Amino acid sequence: MQIRAIHDDTDHALALARIDALWGAPPDTPRGEELDVLVTLVDAYEARQHAIVPPDPIEAIRFRMEQMGLTRKDLEPMLGSRSRVSEVLARKRPLTLAMIRRLRKGLGLSADVLVGRDEAVA
Repeated sequence: MQIRAIHDDTDHALALARIDALWGAPPDTPRGEELDVLVTLVDAYEARQHAIVPPDPIEAIRFRMEQMGLTRKDLEPMLGSRSRVSEVLARKRPLTLAMIRRLRKGLGLSADVLVGRDEAVA
């Protein structure tokens, strides 16, 4: 078993080709062990190189509104008054914990997405 760290896209491609060759190898065999280690290395490399950055909370809210066919008025029970909705969507007022809880329930968005970056929570 010749396993080495994955440092670049070439190493990544070679590891994927080897995984294809080993796919279906029985566990607890040398080939199965090699497959397990390679999959772990590829997973770690891909997590580092192709990390998915969570969306901006306000953009996530706008996107979900569009998906669900909602208007700003539909956000009032979750964010407060009409002016509060306007302030939040214009980024003039940060989301509070209570707002995040109501948006999570009302829009089905993950709290992680709504918390977003540090400046998104009051």
